[in-house]
Amino acid sequence: MDTIKLDNKNVRMIAHRGLSGLEKENTCSAFVAAGNRHTYAGIETDVHRTSDGQYIIFHDDDTARVAKDSMIIENTTYETLRNLRLLDVDGERGRADLRMPNLDEYILLCKKYEKTAVLELKNQFAAADVYKIAARIDKLGWLEHTIFISFQLKNLVYLRRRYPDVPAQYLLKETDDTTIETLRKHNIGLDVRYTAVTPELVQAVHAIGQEINCWTCNTEEEGRALVEMGVDYITTNILEGTNAAR
Repeated sequence: MDTIKLDNKNVRMIAHRGLSGLEKENTCSAFVAAGNRHTYAGIETDVHRTSDGQYIIFHDDDTARVAKDSMIIENTTYETLRNLRLLDVDGERGRADLRMPNLDEYILLCKKYEKTAVLELKNQFAAADVYKIAARIDKLGWLEHTIFISFQLKNLVYLRRRYPDVPAQYLLKETDDTTIETLRKHNIGLDVRYTAVTPELVQAVHAIGQEINCWTCNTEEEGRALVEMGVDYITTNILEGTNAAR
């Protein structure tokens, strides 16, 4: 798949699960591919807690789609998951480098390439785990350059209790009449499915002093429409912006 250049004006482009249109999603290879392209402002990924309390980078709850072998992430030990080779983008298993990264590896690659880390807290975490993740990123020196996102509002509420100023965005497929008030109440931005974005929604989010991200747009035509609506971020597998915004 070839990357598509998009005149993104001031919109910041976020590489979804790394540059997953070219490299296997949520691997160090995908993160490096995005890091080496100045047109991406950030790199998005997903973090789970393993059965033994470690933090590993992966999207699905089950490894079957990406690794063929079926293991439930939250019921499996960190060491077992780290030893699992992932399938390449062609569906074949062979590359020794295609393994699940840990939290440190992801953050340090974002830091190396000066990319914003857009970190999805998968499923419902205990408050203690949210604090441990944030504290670890802080120790690595990249907390101010990390945006936490989650479909689980409680994760973001926990984050706000200890980290009132760290960027955070509520993940939604659709919005409703309560969305803007929820964002305002908890001092969080919005990360919404791109098909739900309207000029009125963008204006409403900006009116409460927050930013709006959208996922996962992969066509030039739809990307241009989002730019014109004034979104702050576009999360994508394959689109590249023409700016060097960071």
